[in-house]
Amino acid sequence: MLDLEVVPERSLGNEQWEFALGMPFSQAISILQKHCRIIKNVQVLYSEQTPLSHDLILNLTQDGIKLLFDATNQRLKVIEVYDLSKVKLKYCGVHFNSQAIAPTIEQIDQSFGATHPGVYNAAEQLFHLNFRGLSFSFQLDSWNEAPKYEVRMTGPIPHGAMVKRMHIYTGNNLQETKLSCFLCVLRAPCVDVLRDGAGPLGLKLRLLTAGSGLGVIADAKIRYLERSIFFGDSCQDVLGALGSPHKVFYKSEDKMKIHSPSPHKQVPSKCNDYFFNYFTLGVDILFDSTTHLVKKFVLHTNYPGHYNFNIYWVIRWKNQWSFTGKRADHEYTEQSPYVSHKGFKWVNGQVMMRRPLNISYSHLMFVFDRSSSANNTNPFGSTFCFGLQRMIFEVMQNNHIASVTLYGAPRTTGQARPESSASSH
Repeated sequence: MLDLEVVPERSLGNEQWEFALGMPFSQAISILQKHCRIIKNVQVLYSEQTPLSHDLILNLTQDGIKLLFDATNQRLKVIEVYDLSKVKLKYCGVHFNSQAIAPTIEQIDQSFGATHPGVYNAAEQLFHLNFRGLSFSFQLDSWNEAPKYEVRMTGPIPHGAMVKRMHIYTGNNLQETKLSCFLCVLRAPCVDVLRDGAGPLGLKLRLLTAGSGLGVIADAKIRYLERSIFFGDSCQDVLGALGSPHKVFYKSEDKMKIHSPSPHKQVPSKCNDYFFNYFTLGVDILFDSTTHLVKKFVLHTNYPGHYNFNIYWVIRWKNQWSFTGKRADHEYTEQSPYVSHKGFKWVNGQVMMRRPLNISYSHLMFVFDRSSSANNTNPFGSTFCFGLQRMIFEVMQNNHIASVTLYGAPRTTGQARPESSASSH
């Protein structure tokens, strides 16, 4: 049985690990994988057809805990303990729920101090006792005085009432909860595609991190930075702008050579192209193995139900050619012409955008099938890829776009580097 510390408006955990409000889905999964011998029987719950319409949930069935993640940016917004008999809980080092201590209203009052009147929910037949960042729900039908309280909307909770559920969140009550800041790693609230009439030129990343000095929001210590990366940039340019990647991946084969017009497409290369993987930014950058210059960008949306789910942080789209990542805890301060879309979808043969494109897609589509292997399985089926203006859109079977690949001709020797103020659409 897990023995966990409750920290209102912050976390649930122990000395080895904690589930912190605002943490990304991938980090929670990493904790569960690391402690799989202790935390077992975990369910991942999501909507397959409309992944943005319902919370993404990790259900720890053995321990009676649910972790509710916001569907859009996949960060932890509510921690629910729905079966207190399966876990030990303490506050400020003192247990208020264990095999020897029942979580009664008297015990909650003793552990957390003076209480407010309970708020009655007639539909659930529950009284809710709310603290800042923490609430307890008491079952009505277990009380001897239940008829007395059924018609009251608020009032004192009867003696001996037992806690049925507990929630940890940010804010004054569960209904008004908001996402907490999580500034432990660099992330990208917005990634804009810089382009000209022929296609994309590169990316402008608006980065969010913790820091001090100019550009800091005093209360949350949030800092925004802007960095631009273009086709033809060197490894040093990328490292100077974004720092070291989380991983460097070398391509072992290129199955797309069959589509190349080159007569030497089947001749193996003496060296392999390689990716810089920036998982928390949702971006991969491909470098040419000979020139070591940028030749491709891959942006990931990280939808549940996709083969690569939980590898990258979320990338979202804000207008016809603008992609946005995990939304900042505060709105971006610059004036922006973009209008946010709730989804990132391929509808009726085109990307959802403000003005339609009069382009035929039938000859530009191909099926992308990640076959199962001895050490890896693909239970999600094939995806579909569509080409458009030096961009490839990978579309899932529910019409949501899983990734966008941007490619373009690298700059020739002596060609000037584009300005970061290039048109962003």
